[in-house]
Amino acid sequence: MEQRKRAETAASEPQIWLNSVNRKNKTALIEWMRHSNISLVQVNGQRMYGAPPPGWLGDAPPHGSEIFIGNLPQEIYEDTLIPLFQSVGKLYEFRLMMTFSGLNRGFAYARYSSRRVADQAIAQLGSYEIQPGFKMFVCRSTEKCELMLDGLPGFMDHTVLEDILVKMTTGVETVSLYASLTSDMKNMAIVKYNSHKAAALAKKSLCEGNRTMYGCLFTVDWLQQSVRMKLQSGMLAKPNFFLPQSYNKQVTPEKFTPNAVECLHLLCEKLKLGQPVYQIKFLRHGNCGWLRFSYWVQIPKHEVPFTGYAWLVGDKLIPTEKYQQAKEMVALRIMKELEKSWGPLFLNSGYSWS
Repeated sequence: MEQRKRAETAASEPQIWLNSVNRKNKTALIEWMRHSNISLVQVNGQRMYGAPPPGWLGDAPPHGSEIFIGNLPQEIYEDTLIPLFQSVGKLYEFRLMMTFSGLNRGFAYARYSSRRVADQAIAQLGSYEIQPGFKMFVCRSTEKCELMLDGLPGFMDHTVLEDILVKMTTGVETVSLYASLTSDMKNMAIVKYNSHKAAALAKKSLCEGNRTMYGCLFTVDWLQQSVRMKLQSGMLAKPNFFLPQSYNKQVTPEKFTPNAVECLHLLCEKLKLGQPVYQIKFLRHGNCGWLRFSYWVQIPKHEVPFTGYAWLVGDKLIPTEKYQQAKEMVALRIMKELEKSWGPLFLNSGYSWS
């Protein structure tokens, strides 16, 4: 029954796609795919051919073999583009960036078998007029492979962060942790991927949904040149590490695993608010293992309950672990809200999570 449903869904997808704009060219593309026996796969806003193509033997092409193609008419597709770029040499991969309506976004990437063939494509097609008034812009792809995540919590160490990123994205090569350049007591990670495609897909996945990690909002961007220069010159500081003050006197940082639920418990006890009651409901899976959940938390002597939605990485966790991680995130959020409400009294209590 499940296989039948998937088959029916797959069969209906071309018709759904055709019912939107640019129907004539979409029909032509589907016919070309049938006759040429070429398969295209659409993932996260880009449609891909190859990687590797049929009959490819050996490793992927070296760095420098990818080109960037710009100034494309939005209504043309791979049935025009792939044969054109294959006329220069063997393609390992072709990626066309797509909009939700089914038009292309005006640019694409093509990876050839070698850097030499990529140079030939740049020379031959760099000013090719693909349609009247549309001269393509073709140059070597920068092939950015490094992302910068800023605003990460100071209590999350390198091992935990790397484990999260490996679960959320693919192609992670290295993860380096440094003190944030923009936020006190926060950290910044530089994540290197094994290809530009992997890094671009990771950037898109990380930017989707609620960008929080253990309750801290973080930003995702390509590694900036100014930060790269500081990295190369050794000017980036070691990562911050901070814990609630009440624990620092009792436990060494090496042995302490931060527990936001326990911190909130102690805080409510100190402020005489009563103990929190949690209600957490898991709603659905998101991309790359994200779990979306809603929460409702009542603290007896606080005027209104705390409610909202959040995400966590949890597709491989058992139910008790999912629930505990969700509570951790919610507890961090509540402490931030209490800090806003209670001000100096909160700070004097020895807990600060901003």
